[in-house]
Amino acid sequence: MINFRDRYSALTKLFNKQPYRKIWTLSWPTILSNLTVPLLGAVDTAVMGHLPDASYIGGVAIGSMIFSFVYWGFGFLRMGTVGFVAQAKGSKNLNEIRAVLVRVLLIGISISLVLLFLQDVIKYFSFMLIVGEVKVESFAEKYFDIRIWGAPATLANYGLLGWLLGMQYVRTALVIQLFINSLNIFLDLFFVFNLNWGVEGVALATALAQYSGFILGLILILLKINEIGGKWERSLIFDKTALSLTIKVNRDIFLRTLALILSWSLVTWTSAGLGTTVLAVNAILMNFQSFLAHGLDGFASATSALVGESLGARDKRGLRRNVISATIMAVIVAGIYTIVYLIAGNTLIALFTNINELRDYSSNYLVWIFLSPLISVWSYQLDGVFIGATLSKEMRNAMLLSAIIYGSCISILPYEFGNHGIWLSVMIFMVVRAITLICYYPRVEKLITK
Repeated sequence: MINFRDRYSALTKLFNKQPYRKIWTLSWPTILSNLTVPLLGAVDTAVMGHLPDASYIGGVAIGSMIFSFVYWGFGFLRMGTVGFVAQAKGSKNLNEIRAVLVRVLLIGISISLVLLFLQDVIKYFSFMLIVGEVKVESFAEKYFDIRIWGAPATLANYGLLGWLLGMQYVRTALVIQLFINSLNIFLDLFFVFNLNWGVEGVALATALAQYSGFILGLILILLKINEIGGKWERSLIFDKTALSLTIKVNRDIFLRTLALILSWSLVTWTSAGLGTTVLAVNAILMNFQSFLAHGLDGFASATSALVGESLGARDKRGLRRNVISATIMAVIVAGIYTIVYLIAGNTLIALFTNINELRDYSSNYLVWIFLSPLISVWSYQLDGVFIGATLSKEMRNAMLLSAIIYGSCISILPYEFGNHGIWLSVMIFMVVRAITLICYYPRVEKLITK
């Protein structure tokens, strides 16, 4: 018989050893803050799922998919910043730490203004590409028209969080994320159930929460900057070499992220082509994958910060130790996810919707949710390594190859195996992502010997 007390004791001792203790200290606040993001998505789905028509879920799913392109495509504002700040921290360059913050905020706000100016164009082409029922598309358009106005705060927050994670101020990042997402959830429930604003209420809640979070985040970061010292140097902020490197890295991460978003969006797009029921079911099931991704991202973020710091300090031994230790911990947590999903899968589905047809249909595909944690963990962890190393070209090339293989699979398998074909394609995607990054890993260690 398994002695769970002994197993728990062994796990506790592992997490209390160096470097596991430091990794856990950096990871748990990020895990907790990240889990509020899919929790928010889950609340959006659950709120819509308790309205009388599955079209509400479909409308929010499609609207969110569009913003996967509009917002998440600029995830380099967070990822690139982590690597740059961590390396500046490792080399103890206090003025560069400040300069990175200003650069990312200027880039993020500039991009958001372009998005607002082009919002009608973005909406027009987005809905040209979407295949869905008229009612679903109508809800999605209402969602888009409101949420787009949150662009400046959303993109600025990416930069603020990237800076905090790179500096290893993970608890401050936790406070900001918890504040944003808790406020968002509260406004979701209030706008939809008290004011009956439907999808418009969900979109407005998100935009208002982002602006509130940006104000809080900026105040907290300015307090941190006063503590660490250094000076604001205009010449350093606009240094041509630094700007050129920032643009290069961000460009590659943008292309990589765009390929990733397109790949995930193919799940929604292909599901819509198979009918509203499949679309709604996969919108529910994708919340499981989202919880997994955001949870494991805590270890990936810790890895990014520690890899960047090791590279900045030219510490090859520390680099290897941090990568191996963080990966071991990530795999353990992935196993816990699998166990939880096995035990509580159907119960969790019931929280998302009270429509019996959707509950029954979703249960048929839980096998993929059970497998996903142990298949997906490797690619998430390797992403963290390459972000910390700012090896953006390698990340871009690996993702493009993975997306091509995945795109071929999802264009064929769903029409042979139905919804099982969609999820088989997703698992193939995760495996290929890991393999391609492993092939590039030796280049990370070579950075120290340059």
